[in-house]
Amino acid sequence: MERFNTLEAVAAPLPTNHIDTDVIYPGRFLSTVQRSGLGPLLFHGLRFDERGQERPDFVLNRPAYRQAGILVTGENFGCGSSREHAPWALFDFGIRCILSTGFADIFAGNCVGNGILCVTLPPAKIARLMQDAEQALMLKVNLQEQVIERPCGEVVPFGVPAAIRKRLLSGMDEISMTLQWSKRIDDHERQLTRTLPWL
Repeated sequence: MERFNTLEAVAAPLPTNHIDTDVIYPGRFLSTVQRSGLGPLLFHGLRFDERGQERPDFVLNRPAYRQAGILVTGENFGCGSSREHAPWALFDFGIRCILSTGFADIFAGNCVGNGILCVTLPPAKIARLMQDAEQALMLKVNLQEQVIERPCGEVVPFGVPAAIRKRLLSGMDEISMTLQWSKRIDDHERQLTRTLPWL
């Protein structure tokens, strides 16, 4: 998993509440288990029409936002099914940070496991960041310091649970975290073999 420390990127505005994972990554594309190559399918129903042509009015199809690395969005982002393809597609597109007033819990957990930072902020702060995004301005997200720097000079603090912050800063997924304890796991297994050989 890629580490997340500091991100400076264009922020894209998506001021819609309750965007579910089927909108982020449609169920008809769930046949793959590959994490790469899913960016073109992100928000497929919003980005493309029935003939597969880009909808020019959708934010990520506009020239200013094609390289966006931050998404500023509405309440309860990522609700619906727990498909991990949604953060895979976001990451593959280039989105490394999502700012919202609230996230669905399972989606937020899947994002952490894939190197995407989800930041929850009060509505008034999201509104100011949304104004920056509507102008295609760059935001700087510093996870180490837990602040977002706006172009106007305002610094917006945010909080992230210590365990999540540590995982993102170190780039550790669940497997990496488990492998930290390899020696103790091996010692335990040897002890079990000696004391409970019938297991």
